[in-house]
Amino acid sequence: MTDQTQSDAILGGRVRLLQSARGYRAGMDAALLAAACDARPGERVLDLGCGPGAVMLAAAVRRPGARFTGIEADPEALALARANIDLNALADRVEALAGDVALPFSRLGAPRFDAALCNPPFFDDAGALRGPAPEKTRAWMATGGLAAWTGFLLKAVRDGGAITLIHRADRLGDLLGLLAPKAGSIRIRPVQPRAAAPASRVIVRAIRGGRAPLVLLPPLVLHPDGEGQHTPQAEAILRDARPLDWG
Repeated sequence: MTDQTQSDAILGGRVRLLQSARGYRAGMDAALLAAACDARPGERVLDLGCGPGAVMLAAAVRRPGARFTGIEADPEALALARANIDLNALADRVEALAGDVALPFSRLGAPRFDAALCNPPFFDDAGALRGPAPEKTRAWMATGGLAAWTGFLLKAVRDGGAITLIHRADRLGDLLGLLAPKAGSIRIRPVQPRAAAPASRVIVRAIRGGRAPLVLLPPLVLHPDGEGQHTPQAEAILRDARPLDWG
Protein backbone atom coordinates (compact mmCIF):
# COMPACT_ATOMS: atom_id res chain seq x y z
CA MET A 1 0.00 0.00 0.00
CA THR A 2 1.28 3.50 -0.92
CA ASP A 3 0.19 7.08 -0.22
CA GLN A 4 -1.95 6.83 -3.36
CA THR A 5 -3.81 3.70 -2.24
CA GLN A 6 -5.69 2.50 0.79
CA SER A 7 -6.83 -0.93 1.89
CA ASP A 8 -10.48 -1.83 2.46
CA ALA A 9 -12.28 -4.98 3.54
CA ILE A 10 -15.47 -5.89 1.70
CA LEU A 11 -18.02 -8.69 1.83
CA GLY A 12 -17.77 -8.95 5.59
CA GLY A 13 -13.97 -9.08 5.45
CA ARG A 14 -13.83 -11.97 2.97
CA VAL A 15 -12.10 -9.77 0.36
CA ARG A 16 -9.26 -7.29 0.87
CA LEU A 17 -9.16 -4.50 -1.68
CA LEU A 18 -6.49 -1.93 -2.48
CA GLN A 19 -8.13 1.15 -4.01
CA SER A 20 -7.01 4.54 -5.17
CA ALA A 21 -7.11 7.06 -2.33
CA ARG A 22 -8.07 9.86 -4.75
CA GLY A 23 -9.82 8.12 -7.65
CA TYR A 24 -13.09 6.22 -8.01
CA ARG A 25 -13.79 3.80 -5.18
CA ALA A 26 -15.96 0.72 -5.41
CA GLY A 27 -19.01 0.78 -3.16
CA MET A 28 -22.60 -0.42 -2.95
CA ASP A 29 -23.09 -0.87 -6.71
CA ALA A 30 -20.09 -3.19 -6.97
CA ALA A 31 -21.28 -5.22 -3.98
CA LEU A 32 -24.77 -5.67 -5.43
CA LEU A 33 -23.46 -6.61 -8.86
CA ALA A 34 -21.20 -9.27 -7.37
CA ALA A 35 -24.16 -10.63 -5.39
CA ALA A 36 -26.19 -10.85 -8.61
CA CYS A 37 -23.67 -13.19 -10.25
CA ASP A 38 -25.10 -16.71 -10.47
CA ALA A 39 -22.31 -18.40 -12.45
CA ARG A 40 -22.13 -22.16 -12.11
CA PRO A 41 -18.98 -24.20 -11.47
CA GLY A 42 -16.74 -24.33 -14.53
CA GLU A 43 -18.25 -21.24 -16.19
CA ARG A 44 -16.12 -18.35 -17.42
CA VAL A 45 -17.27 -14.87 -16.40
CA LEU A 46 -16.22 -11.51 -17.84
CA ASP A 47 -16.08 -8.37 -15.67
CA LEU A 48 -16.02 -5.50 -18.16
CA GLY A 49 -14.41 -2.34 -16.78
CA CYS A 50 -13.24 -4.18 -13.67
CA GLY A 51 -11.41 -1.26 -12.05
CA PRO A 52 -9.47 -2.50 -9.01
CA GLY A 53 -11.37 -5.78 -9.14
CA ALA A 54 -14.05 -5.35 -6.46
CA VAL A 55 -16.83 -7.03 -8.45
CA MET A 56 -14.95 -10.00 -9.83
CA LEU A 57 -13.12 -10.74 -6.58
CA ALA A 58 -16.30 -10.65 -4.49
CA ALA A 59 -18.09 -12.73 -7.13
CA ALA A 60 -15.21 -15.22 -7.20
CA VAL A 61 -15.41 -15.68 -3.43
CA ARG A 62 -19.16 -16.20 -3.72
CA ARG A 63 -18.82 -18.57 -6.69
CA PRO A 64 -15.72 -20.70 -5.98
CA GLY A 65 -16.21 -23.00 -8.96
CA ALA A 66 -16.25 -20.25 -11.60
CA ARG A 67 -13.40 -18.46 -13.38
CA PHE A 68 -13.28 -14.67 -13.82
CA THR A 69 -11.56 -12.37 -16.29
CA GLY A 70 -11.51 -8.62 -15.74
CA ILE A 71 -11.01 -6.16 -18.58
CA GLU A 72 -9.73 -2.67 -17.76
CA ALA A 73 -8.46 0.21 -19.91
CA ASP A 74 -6.90 2.34 -17.18
CA PRO A 75 -3.32 1.20 -16.45
CA GLU A 76 -3.39 2.25 -12.79
CA ALA A 77 -6.69 0.50 -12.11
CA LEU A 78 -5.44 -2.58 -13.96
CA ALA A 79 -2.31 -2.66 -11.79
CA LEU A 80 -4.48 -2.48 -8.67
CA ALA A 81 -6.72 -5.28 -9.95
CA ARG A 82 -3.71 -7.53 -10.48
CA ALA A 83 -2.34 -6.66 -7.05
CA ASN A 84 -5.71 -7.44 -5.47
CA ILE A 85 -5.91 -10.80 -7.21
CA ASP A 86 -2.59 -11.75 -5.62
CA LEU A 87 -3.56 -10.18 -2.28
CA ASN A 88 -6.61 -12.46 -2.12
CA ALA A 89 -4.76 -15.55 -3.41
CA LEU A 90 -7.15 -15.97 -6.36
CA ALA A 91 -4.69 -16.03 -9.25
CA ASP A 92 -5.61 -19.64 -10.03
CA ARG A 93 -9.01 -18.59 -11.38
CA VAL A 94 -9.11 -14.77 -11.61
CA GLU A 95 -7.16 -12.65 -14.09
CA ALA A 96 -7.13 -9.01 -15.23
CA LEU A 97 -6.33 -8.04 -18.82
CA ALA A 98 -5.81 -4.74 -20.59
CA GLY A 99 -8.73 -3.99 -22.90
CA ASP A 100 -11.07 -1.24 -24.05
CA VAL A 101 -14.73 -1.22 -25.06
CA ALA A 102 -13.72 0.97 -28.01
CA LEU A 103 -11.87 -1.98 -29.54
CA PRO A 104 -13.46 -5.13 -30.99
CA PHE A 105 -13.91 -8.04 -28.58
CA SER A 106 -11.95 -10.21 -31.03
CA ARG A 107 -8.79 -8.27 -30.08
CA LEU A 108 -8.74 -10.13 -26.78
CA GLY A 109 -8.17 -13.43 -28.55
CA ALA A 110 -10.50 -15.19 -26.12
CA PRO A 111 -13.54 -17.40 -26.73
CA ARG A 112 -16.92 -15.99 -25.78
CA PHE A 113 -17.77 -16.07 -22.09
CA ASP A 114 -20.58 -17.91 -20.33
CA ALA A 115 -21.59 -14.77 -18.48
CA ALA A 116 -20.63 -11.12 -18.07
CA LEU A 117 -20.88 -8.55 -15.30
CA CYS A 118 -20.71 -4.81 -15.83
CA ASN A 119 -21.14 -1.55 -13.94
CA PRO A 120 -20.84 0.87 -16.88
CA PRO A 121 -19.94 4.51 -16.28
CA PHE A 122 -23.17 6.30 -15.41
CA PHE A 123 -22.81 9.28 -17.76
CA ASP A 124 -22.04 9.66 -21.48
CA ASP A 125 -22.82 13.35 -21.84
CA ALA A 126 -20.22 15.65 -20.31
CA GLY A 127 -22.83 18.41 -20.17
CA ALA A 128 -25.06 16.33 -17.89
CA LEU A 129 -22.52 16.08 -15.09
CA ARG A 130 -20.52 18.62 -13.17
CA GLY A 131 -17.02 17.46 -13.93
CA PRO A 132 -15.69 14.85 -11.50
CA ALA A 133 -12.13 14.97 -10.26
CA PRO A 134 -9.72 14.02 -13.07
CA GLU A 135 -8.89 10.77 -11.28
CA LYS A 136 -12.57 9.75 -11.43
CA THR A 137 -13.44 10.84 -14.96
CA ARG A 138 -12.98 7.46 -16.66
CA ALA A 139 -15.18 5.71 -14.09
CA TRP A 140 -18.01 8.24 -14.45
CA MET A 141 -17.92 9.11 -18.16
CA ALA A 142 -18.63 6.33 -20.67
CA THR A 143 -16.36 6.53 -23.70
CA GLY A 144 -18.54 5.73 -26.69
CA GLY A 145 -21.67 5.97 -24.57
CA LEU A 146 -23.73 3.16 -23.09
CA ALA A 147 -24.09 1.67 -26.59
CA ALA A 148 -20.38 0.86 -26.74
CA TRP A 149 -20.56 -1.03 -23.44
CA THR A 150 -23.67 -3.05 -24.25
CA GLY A 151 -22.36 -3.74 -27.75
CA PHE A 152 -19.13 -5.16 -26.35
CA LEU A 153 -21.01 -7.31 -23.85
CA LEU A 154 -23.31 -8.74 -26.53
CA LYS A 155 -20.29 -9.80 -28.57
CA ALA A 156 -18.40 -11.15 -25.57
CA VAL A 157 -21.08 -13.58 -24.33
CA ARG A 158 -22.09 -16.84 -26.01
CA ASP A 159 -25.66 -17.62 -27.02
CA GLY A 160 -27.54 -18.55 -23.86
CA GLY A 161 -25.07 -16.65 -21.71
CA ALA A 162 -26.15 -14.09 -19.10
CA ILE A 163 -25.32 -10.39 -19.12
CA THR A 164 -25.82 -8.69 -15.76
CA LEU A 165 -25.52 -4.92 -15.32
CA ILE A 166 -26.22 -2.35 -12.63
CA HIS A 167 -27.07 1.15 -13.77
CA ARG A 168 -29.06 4.29 -13.02
CA ALA A 169 -32.79 3.63 -12.87
CA ASP A 170 -33.50 6.53 -15.21
CA ARG A 171 -31.45 4.84 -17.94
CA LEU A 172 -33.47 1.63 -17.87
CA GLY A 173 -35.29 2.42 -21.12
CA ASP A 174 -32.01 3.09 -22.94
CA LEU A 175 -30.48 -0.07 -21.52
CA LEU A 176 -33.38 -2.27 -22.59
CA GLY A 177 -33.40 -0.76 -26.06
CA LEU A 178 -29.69 -1.48 -26.52
CA LEU A 179 -29.95 -5.08 -25.28
CA ALA A 180 -33.19 -5.97 -27.07
CA PRO A 181 -31.88 -6.73 -30.58
CA LYS A 182 -29.77 -9.69 -29.40
CA ALA A 183 -30.85 -10.45 -25.83
CA GLY A 184 -34.10 -11.33 -24.10
CA SER A 185 -35.47 -13.22 -21.11
CA ILE A 186 -34.77 -10.00 -19.22
CA ARG A 187 -35.25 -9.80 -15.48
CA ILE A 188 -35.07 -6.48 -13.64
CA ARG A 189 -34.46 -5.93 -9.93
CA PRO A 190 -35.06 -2.29 -8.86
CA VAL A 191 -32.91 -1.02 -5.98
CA GLN A 192 -34.54 1.55 -3.68
CA PRO A 193 -32.69 3.51 -1.00
CA ARG A 194 -35.83 3.27 1.15
CA ALA A 195 -39.25 1.70 0.73
CA ALA A 196 -40.93 5.08 0.21
CA ALA A 197 -38.31 6.31 -2.29
CA PRO A 198 -38.16 5.70 -6.04
CA ALA A 199 -35.58 3.23 -7.32
CA SER A 200 -32.16 4.82 -7.83
CA ARG A 201 -30.57 1.77 -9.48
CA VAL A 202 -31.67 -1.21 -11.51
CA ILE A 203 -29.91 -4.55 -11.80
CA VAL A 204 -30.69 -6.06 -15.18
CA ARG A 205 -30.05 -9.65 -16.27
CA ALA A 206 -30.45 -10.52 -19.95
CA ILE A 207 -29.81 -13.76 -21.82
CA ARG A 208 -28.15 -13.55 -25.21
CA GLY A 209 -30.67 -15.02 -27.62
CA GLY A 210 -33.29 -15.37 -24.87
CA ARG A 211 -36.99 -15.13 -25.79
CA ALA A 212 -38.87 -15.34 -22.49
CA PRO A 213 -41.02 -12.35 -21.45
CA LEU A 214 -39.53 -9.54 -19.41
CA VAL A 215 -39.99 -9.96 -15.63
CA LEU A 216 -40.01 -7.08 -13.14
CA LEU A 217 -38.97 -8.48 -9.76
CA PRO A 218 -39.73 -7.08 -6.30
CA PRO A 219 -37.32 -4.30 -5.31
CA LEU A 220 -34.34 -4.58 -3.02
CA VAL A 221 -34.74 -1.93 -0.30
CA LEU A 222 -31.42 -0.88 1.20
CA HIS A 223 -32.39 1.11 4.30
CA PRO A 224 -35.39 1.20 6.68
CA ASP A 225 -37.40 4.40 6.40
CA GLY A 226 -36.01 7.06 8.68
CA GLU A 227 -32.97 5.03 9.73
CA GLY A 228 -29.42 4.77 8.46
CA GLN A 229 -28.60 1.09 8.83
CA HIS A 230 -29.30 -1.56 6.21
CA THR A 231 -32.44 -3.63 6.00
CA PRO A 232 -31.98 -7.29 7.02
CA GLN A 233 -32.15 -8.33 3.35
CA ALA A 234 -29.46 -5.84 2.32
CA GLU A 235 -27.30 -6.73 5.32
CA ALA A 236 -27.48 -10.43 4.45
CA ILE A 237 -26.31 -9.65 0.91
CA LEU A 238 -23.55 -7.21 1.82
CA ARG A 239 -22.12 -8.90 4.93
CA ASP A 240 -23.20 -12.52 4.88
CA ALA A 241 -22.67 -13.24 1.17
CA ARG A 242 -26.29 -14.11 0.50
CA PRO A 243 -26.93 -14.11 -3.27
CA LEU A 244 -29.24 -11.63 -4.93
CA ASP A 245 -31.48 -14.25 -6.48
CA TRP A 246 -33.29 -13.98 -9.82
CA GLY A 247 -36.36 -16.02 -8.81
